[in-house]
Amino acid sequence: MRPRWREDAAVCVVMTSGGYPGAFEKGAAIRGLEEAEAVPQALVFHAATAADGRGGFRTDGGRVLGITGVGSDLARARDIAYAAVSRVAWEREHHRSDIALDAIERPCSSWSRTE
Repeated sequence: MRPRWREDAAVCVVMTSGGYPGAFEKGAAIRGLEEAEAVPQALVFHAATAADGRGGFRTDGGRVLGITGVGSDLARARDIAYAAVSRVAWEREHHRSDIALDAIERPCSSWSRTE
């Protein structure tokens, strides 16, 4: 398999169990996954989830989901990622709200793709 480069930007927001990276609970029911997956240009990556036996998922670790938005630039990718994040919930869920802000507010000319 050969990677194919795209000109688009991507931003990933990690959703964690409350208390992570310290003590955290497992087994919380995750709501809204289908709604998040329906956001155009959003991808939902499972990291620490477990099937609940009824077609749903529960938390099964600290870093539960990685929700990625793909867009024409970082600001658009960030908006897409957070649109999907806003549709997902579970008891004691946590995520940062500042992902990619520094890169958007203070672009660095050295951030470029090399081939």
